[in-house]
Amino acid sequence: MGELKIEVDRSSPVPLYLQIAEAYERAIRDGALSPGTKLDNEIALADQFNISRPTIRQAMDKLVREGLVVRRRGVGTQVVGPRVRRNLKLSSLYNDLQEVGAEPKTEVLSLEVTTADDDARELLGLAEGTEVHHLRRLRSIGQRPLGLMENWIPRTAADMTVAELEHDGLYNVLRRYGVEFHMAQQTVGAAAATEAQAQLLGIEPGAPLVTVQRIALDSRDSPVELGRHVYRADLYSFDVTLMHD
Repeated sequence: MGELKIEVDRSSPVPLYLQIAEAYERAIRDGALSPGTKLDNEIALADQFNISRPTIRQAMDKLVREGLVVRRRGVGTQVVGPRVRRNLKLSSLYNDLQEVGAEPKTEVLSLEVTTADDDARELLGLAEGTEVHHLRRLRSIGQRPLGLMENWIPRTAADMTVAELEHDGLYNVLRRYGVEFHMAQQTVGAAAATEAQAQLLGIEPGAPLVTVQRIALDSRDSPVELGRHVYRADLYSFDVTLMHD
């Protein structure tokens, strides 16, 4: 059962149901309550927090509306976990997660300065033998792995560090080194997880992934970053607004 220790503040102007709902929401978004976790029933929760069943029901209703839990007959209330839903815009996933109150975490799997391979060199418009920053990162929400990100960046005046990349988003780091972002060319697709990807992302081999390739350009239309990312399809999607012509 997914039990939380929640201190309910009865003197607060925040309604009791909202205090409970927000505590569960934080735990789900941070990964403390993982998908599939079964929550106690309303009677047990009412006893645990010493509040009425209607108040508990109101808190659970809010979590259901936000897509964080589901009620299943014969099973009870279960955590399904939040999906990351991004608009198609030039932004950093790190910043997008922070804006919705999530806790992004980054593990740098590799970081090196190397000569660009033929594919990266062609996409970035670089001369043969040009050095680039090549990095691989694992991005998580709390304790839950979300995506694997591989990037190639033309070498800047100063070398990026693992500490910088683990405590901030890539675009924020690059802006501090004078890199300008104006627009990007992006391709979204799908793939099945390899064994190596599945192990890092905590999923089964063959599970569906969302794939993204992005080439970011500055105001002179010069490529400043190539990114190839894969995300868990059960946790990640894009939102697109379509206008009638």
